[in-house]
Amino acid sequence: MLAPDVRDAYSRSCVVVPAYNEGPSIEKVIVGIHEHMPGAAVVVVNDGSSDDTEARARAAGALVLSLALNLGIGGAVQTGYKYAMAQGFSYAIQIDGDGQHEPSEAHHLLEQLLAGEADIVIGSRWLGRGNYVAPRNRRYGMKFLESLVSFRAGTRFTDTTSGFRALNRRAISLFAEHYPTDYPEVESILLARHHGLEVREVPVVMKAREHGHSSIRGLKTLYFMVRITIALLLGVVGGENS
Repeated sequence: MLAPDVRDAYSRSCVVVPAYNEGPSIEKVIVGIHEHMPGAAVVVVNDGSSDDTEARARAAGALVLSLALNLGIGGAVQTGYKYAMAQGFSYAIQIDGDGQHEPSEAHHLLEQLLAGEADIVIGSRWLGRGNYVAPRNRRYGMKFLESLVSFRAGTRFTDTTSGFRALNRRAISLFAEHYPTDYPEVESILLARHHGLEVREVPVVMKAREHGHSSIRGLKTLYFMVRITIALLLGVVGGENS
């Protein structure tokens, strides 16, 4: 049973679902949002998909913003934030279209926003809830990034690659105007901190993706790690400068 303040907040929330070729999972994600986040507007940003993501999302009752070209996760998410800003939503909640994020967990993020404790709340899979297991090499990379971001931010973060996030109006405004493009989950934390926003984590349960694979793999993993490490150390991430 949702608390009355959470239920009211959902009615003023835009759920941003970036999706690229997520046809096999997108309907289930949208159904879960409608069930567990009553009253929230569901906006799927179809990032130039070549499959039936758009048709399935519309059939499930979502508003679909279709991009003519694949912009990548950063461009897709920012499109959703621009929509949330223009439509006057008080909150935006990002949920991936691959089924990893549980809509039933979103209230944990929103409750932290409602308490006035943060501008951005990130759902962390590493704070003691659930039994999420990442491949060993990927987990090593995650921990390395966690250390770098924590060092640069001056506070500890445990899940810097999590895309399960909730934002208040102040954060929506920032990200609608400025948002990293390549690998934004990590970069946006420091961008937000640079602009004086409070970023917190809460423990959530996550699942393994239901189909497909991460876009960060193989040689892309090496590129990502080198690029983001240099950016973090130099302090030039997402427009954030020392």
